[in-house]
Order: sequence, then C-alpha cells, then structure tokens
Amino acid sequence: MTTDPADVLRPLRRTRQVREFEPTPLAPELLDAIADVARWTGSSENTQPWRFIVITDPSTIQAIHAAGLPQTRGLATAPAAIAIALPAEPDRAVRDAYDDGRVAERILVAAAMLDIGAGISWIRSDVRPAIAALLDLPSDRMVRTIVELGIPTAAARAPKSEPGQARLPRGDVVFRERWPAD
Repeated sequence: MTTDPADVLRPLRRTRQVREFEPTPLAPELLDAIADVARWTGSSENTQPWRFIVITDPSTIQAIHAAGLPQTRGLATAPAAIAIALPAEPDRAVRDAYDDGRVAERILVAAAMLDIGAGISWIRSDVRPAIAALLDLPSDRMVRTIVELGIPTAAARAPKSEPGQARLPRGDVVFRERWPAD
C-alpha cells in the first residue's frame, strides 16, 4: 500500500467528464451502488434536499437529450442517467446549488472508481418544465443537473491533451497564505 499522497489521490485527479458511451447497458447493481453514494453525500445542514431518479429507458434519455441541447449532448449515447431533483424554492437556490454540485461530483467520482464514465448535463431554466414533465416531477421539485453514465467509448477514454498539459501549473493556481504580489 502506497503512502504517497499523490498516488492515493490519483483516482480523484483522473475523474473526468465523459460524453460518448458504448450502447452497453449498465448492471442494476452498479446503478444502485452509485445511487447509494449519492444519497450518502453530505448536504448543507444535513437537509438531504435531493431525490434521485435513475433513468435507463432509452426513449426518456433521448427525449431529455433533445429537449436540453446543447447542454445535454452527453445524453445522446448514454445508456443510463441520474437526475438530481431538488426543491423548487427560490429562497433555497444557493444552498441547493451547493448540494447539487457536491452530489454531482460524487457521482462522477463513484463512476470513475467503478471504471465507468460519467458526465454532467446542465438543465437550463427554460428547459426545466419539459424535463419535469418527462420525469413526472411534482410541482415543488426541479432538475438542474443530470449525470449521464455508461461505458466510455475508446475515443472518450483517449487523452484530450498531452500528459501534464490538461491543467494550469500549480504555481499559477495554488498560493500559500496570501494572494501573490504582482
């Protein structure tokens, strides 16, 4: 077992957006395991505001894809998705946005740990009523984020940039104690 922090954290650094999937369906136990990671994710004040809709019906996934383009392009080939349903209360918007992002990222990490791909599709406010209708959401719920899941294609697994070039150098992004002087 390695004790090098960089090696231990490597799976987090390798978690990435996937938007092209093979047509292979995902096993229900994989989807259940990811849903359990989602429901065990922390939330502000432990309110657990989200509810998760696991979607595997191709016609529903394609309808959501078509309704939300271009932000839903990752759903074009996804065999599964998880919609994060949140309260549709404007006074909760900031807190729920935090919880939404937190759980979406945890779903991506869980998928990567299971060697499957995941990507985040953003549902614009003008598209939310159509998505709510497709998912039979009650009027007090809305979906802002849908995470697509599946086996990445070979092209999706290929690096998009040269090793070490995908992120800005640490010295340009991480500072110690204070913002650097010009």
